[in-house]
Amino acid sequence: MNQIMTSRSNPVILVADDDDSLRLLMHEALESSGFAVEEAENGVAALAAFDRTQPDVVLLDVMMPEMDGIVACAELRARPAGAHVPVLMVTGLDDMESIKHAYDAGATDFIVKPIKWPMLGYHVRYMLRAARAIVELNHSIEVIQHNAYFDRLTDLPNRNLLCDRLAQAMLVAGRENKSAALILLGLDRFKDINNALGHQAGDHLLQQIGPRLQKLLRQSDTVARLGGDEFAVLMATKTPAQGAMEVARKITKAMEEPFVVGDLQLHVEASLGIAVFPDHGADVDTLIKRADAAMGAAKESRSGYTLYSAHQDKSSTDRLKLFADLRRAITEDRLFLVYQPKIDLQTGCFTGVEALVRWQHPSYGILPPDQFIPLAEQTGLIAPLTELVLQKALSQSHAWQRAGVEINMAVNLSRRNLQNQELPDLIARRLEACEVSPASLTLEITETTVMAAPERAMEVLSRLKKMGLRLSLDDFGTGYSSLAYLKKLPVDELKIDKSFVMTMHAKEEDVAIVRMIIELAHVLGLKVVAEGVETQESLDRLLALGCDLAQGYYISQPISAQDILRFIDSHPIH
Repeated sequence: MNQIMTSRSNPVILVADDDDSLRLLMHEALESSGFAVEEAENGVAALAAFDRTQPDVVLLDVMMPEMDGIVACAELRARPAGAHVPVLMVTGLDDMESIKHAYDAGATDFIVKPIKWPMLGYHVRYMLRAARAIVELNHSIEVIQHNAYFDRLTDLPNRNLLCDRLAQAMLVAGRENKSAALILLGLDRFKDINNALGHQAGDHLLQQIGPRLQKLLRQSDTVARLGGDEFAVLMATKTPAQGAMEVARKITKAMEEPFVVGDLQLHVEASLGIAVFPDHGADVDTLIKRADAAMGAAKESRSGYTLYSAHQDKSSTDRLKLFADLRRAITEDRLFLVYQPKIDLQTGCFTGVEALVRWQHPSYGILPPDQFIPLAEQTGLIAPLTELVLQKALSQSHAWQRAGVEINMAVNLSRRNLQNQELPDLIARRLEACEVSPASLTLEITETTVMAAPERAMEVLSRLKKMGLRLSLDDFGTGYSSLAYLKKLPVDELKIDKSFVMTMHAKEEDVAIVRMIIELAHVLGLKVVAEGVETQESLDRLLALGCDLAQGYYISQPISAQDILRFIDSHPIH
């Protein structure tokens, strides 16, 4: 949509018709409806008037001398400013061939002669509102997709985009018998800066890291922020180890220059870890892990930068032991579930729970899922772990039913689960054994789990949907699914990632993103769940934005099955 539309008080309508009397009647009808009107007597004059006035809506007669309306419409669509402007074709023809030609040329809609003059202004105003809504929706999608690949604080590529580029670099390097180097950089004692000066000062410092690194690198190299105080540099070099170590030396030297934060000059040190493809890893996860191990060694030795070597990977033995412990915990049923309530924002009523798995480790105490789910996915334990979680969750649903309470149960699925073609059959057997209705079970998936192998995942999701289960797209806004693909997913709801919700009180841009996601979901006919609600202010803003459901520590932390019944006493079931 052109920029003039958003700044002028009266939208401008361009009317092109070779009939002077009809053009005059259109002018009067539209002007009386509050529009400013420009006129043209044929297609050529219409294009000239469009370039001059940048109208908000164009009315084109189909039959005109010199250039008819269909050709003029096609020419207008070829202009950048005319790509999204509503074009209404005015015609006395009602044959399908004329309509097809006009739509092929880019027409938005038709007005058929004889014109119903009282309705003309309403028709034009409706098309204008629809066009604005489409532009806003496209902008929302662009913002969401940008956030999927770029860090919101520094606008550097984030972990998702770094992994994509690293995978591509490995493919090219393998095909051309070359190498690639990955450098991870972590700031030393960054927490002290946050504690002493506040997070705003810390954020200002982080925003200066990327530009300083980029000055030392080529345009083809990638500087990314992985999160917190960690950054990454991806580069191709003919002598990967030597070239990367030379760059690391330059970065270390550049970091000696103070950073200006407010009135202060801060001296900040960094530790760098280097890993090289293919010497130190043949896949993305391994290379990142080994660069991280090298960075840890550099921090311990205070050497500034270190090239990876096998003895640095201290976690190998511990990881094998943890794997054995997890396998034993699954076999011996040492995992348990807690449940986080969800409420309906409009009524305040309880609507269901999300089941969250915990591990009572004999040495480390209670471990949250992010400390063992990745291990389960990497070692093949995710299938028996998921089966155990489903069994426990559905058994609890059955127990609640016997107590006279129907509670919707949400269970998370991992990337590996969606690649298992037997998953729908497994869930069907569990539902039948526990005497639980499929409508009482919601399966939560993430954008990244679906996009890992979309065709296979779509097949599994379609089968689950046909069984009558509800599907929820979790962590929405942090992945990278396109709108076209999102429309194909058989999901019932979107869950806004907590990173947006938890900062709504401080960042208006996050409020805008949340609003966009809610509007997008509602356009697609989906419910919206906000997770990470930690304040009354966030709850109030979500309610004002039209969000449907919410969960978070302000409502309730994850609690036991018995405590859920007590929670229901204060929040009646919806």
